[in-house]
Amino acid sequence: MADRKNRNGEFWELALERAHLGVWDWDLASGDCFYSAMWLQMLGYGEGELVETSDLWLQLTHPDDRERAVASGERHIAGQTDSIETELRLKHKSGHWVWVLDRGGVVERDAGGRPVRLMGVQTDITKQKQAEHELEQVNVRFRLALAASGTGIWHHDLAARKSYWDERTREIFGLVADTDEVSSDLWHSYLHPDDRDYAERAHKVPLQTQKVVAVQYRIIKRDGEVRHIESLIRFIADAQSSGQILGTVRDITEAKQREQELAHAADHDALTGLLNRAAFDRLLAQHIATARPLAVFYVDLDYFKALNDFAGHAAGDLALKSVAEGILGCLPPSVHAARLGGDEFALLVPDCDAAQAERIAGAVLAAIRDADLGSTATSRKLAASIGIAFIADANTAVADALACADDACYAAKAAGRNRFAVFSPETTSGSGGLNAARLAADTVDAMEDGRLKLFGQEIHQLGKPWDENRHVEVLARLVGRNGRLIPPDEFIPAAERFGIASRLDRWIIRTALSLHGPALKSGALTLGFNLSAQTLSDPQLWDFVDAVIDETGAPHSGIGFEITETAAVTNFTAAEQFVRKARERRCRVSLDDFGAGMSSFEYLRRFPVDAIKIDGSFIEHIAESRFDREIVSAISGIAKSLGCSVVAEKIEEQDALDILRDMGVAFGQGFLLHRPEPLQAIVARASAQAALPVGRQA
Repeated sequence: MADRKNRNGEFWELALERAHLGVWDWDLASGDCFYSAMWLQMLGYGEGELVETSDLWLQLTHPDDRERAVASGERHIAGQTDSIETELRLKHKSGHWVWVLDRGGVVERDAGGRPVRLMGVQTDITKQKQAEHELEQVNVRFRLALAASGTGIWHHDLAARKSYWDERTREIFGLVADTDEVSSDLWHSYLHPDDRDYAERAHKVPLQTQKVVAVQYRIIKRDGEVRHIESLIRFIADAQSSGQILGTVRDITEAKQREQELAHAADHDALTGLLNRAAFDRLLAQHIATARPLAVFYVDLDYFKALNDFAGHAAGDLALKSVAEGILGCLPPSVHAARLGGDEFALLVPDCDAAQAERIAGAVLAAIRDADLGSTATSRKLAASIGIAFIADANTAVADALACADDACYAAKAAGRNRFAVFSPETTSGSGGLNAARLAADTVDAMEDGRLKLFGQEIHQLGKPWDENRHVEVLARLVGRNGRLIPPDEFIPAAERFGIASRLDRWIIRTALSLHGPALKSGALTLGFNLSAQTLSDPQLWDFVDAVIDETGAPHSGIGFEITETAAVTNFTAAEQFVRKARERRCRVSLDDFGAGMSSFEYLRRFPVDAIKIDGSFIEHIAESRFDREIVSAISGIAKSLGCSVVAEKIEEQDALDILRDMGVAFGQGFLLHRPEPLQAIVARASAQAALPVGRQA
């Protein structure tokens, strides 16, 4: 019996202590309330430190919790609840708050059944509440992230065969409903017919795995609108049921549209909407490989540069767009049209015979003659020269096919323009056509086998030693397979004609900076690079230049770029963007061949360049030509007023040099000052001069 008493007293007290449960015992009749030692210890107090009044717990309760805690006890005493159960905060001796779970109830009643004694226990749940708070913070961030990303959540209970869509999911599908539960077959009714089988198969995710399945599909909303959806799907196991399929939905319609726009932009010319050179080459290669007869048209506009000079680049852009619209409007649906660059176009006509080719050529010529040139060019008309090549051999290279059509185009120009000509091996023009195509191909090979050489020509500050300036224009020289040096005026036009000019420019920039980056970084010299119209149009140009600079350590300030008026005419917007980005990076920019066209001063006004290079045609005869002197003087004066340096090109006579110095032209370039030589030799000389003490440089 003593054993049992011990178990009922000390034993249970020890058990409560081990469980960290604080006991309270409230005598309603006397108002006395007993608090166990563990209850006091839970709040940081020892026995005797607190006066055990009936409302001691209430005095220690957080003000925000008192009303709720008292109401819980009163409801139980009134017989409205079976027990007392509430969460509240009690103040710890150190001043912080302890969360407790309070549970208890009536343990004794009087003869009339009225409660006279209550007992209960309080458990410290602070860690649990902290965990709940942290989880809620995670959930808040998760919900915020979902809201920001526009992602909806849904799940499907496999056992109950019920589906639940959150508000965002319902919004994406255009479903008006007040509850999350939806019919299990509702999703299927939205699927686009062409995507239904694929989407339904993808949603049958492997059960009992943690694999996440990603799927994109289209839905048709009830109003007929088609939207693109992306879902992530996963099976979630549940010990109490068959589990559920959990998924997300996100409307990616705008992203899909941008993706399609980018894909279209990658294959189409931005100005005219026609295929670009790269896309046309791929398409032509595919058609040639089928061994079915086809015709390739090379269309070159006549008098386009004159139009630009007369009416400006805006009129030129309008003309190109009008020409493109006219060409498309007169072609059969099976014909593919492209803008190769500048004022050159191409057509691919499948299954074409001579009679059909003649009809198409006549229609294209008429469309170009009738093109709308705008009010600023009413007195000007465009025409075109068209070359046609028939291709039936599946082994024909794309470059050769275009070269044949290009060669015929040259023949049409030679015959008087505004006409077409058909390629014939017997009438091929010597330096164009296939010869140019092979020269372009040889240029590509030369980049890889070491036959493409870097040269340079010094740019001098007139009247001063070169070592005070040390700026060099980088040039390229092609060594033929027979060892003959091929001049740039042969292989560079071929590179431009056959679409490798941008590749050539990149090779020159990368090679020069890779070999001589340390010299530029040391300040030994600066280098200037010529850019073709194709390179100016390359949207990845600055990504390439920046990457090469990062690799080689060459500073932006040690690099200059020269753009010609011809390049600016055919790519005015691209040139404008290029100059802006160059200035942001502190690279120097020069307008080359300045004055050769009537639009030169417009470019000078629009482009904030560092320098202009006066076209050599004004320098060659400056000693004999008063007109040339006046032009050079005017260009020099305007450039200086705008803060631009002036460089005179093609200085070959002492008289010309003297006149230019008297005019105040600051810089010059030409055979009289320096003949081009291997770039490596120039860099070595510049580095040696830069290393000398200032007083010994001569």
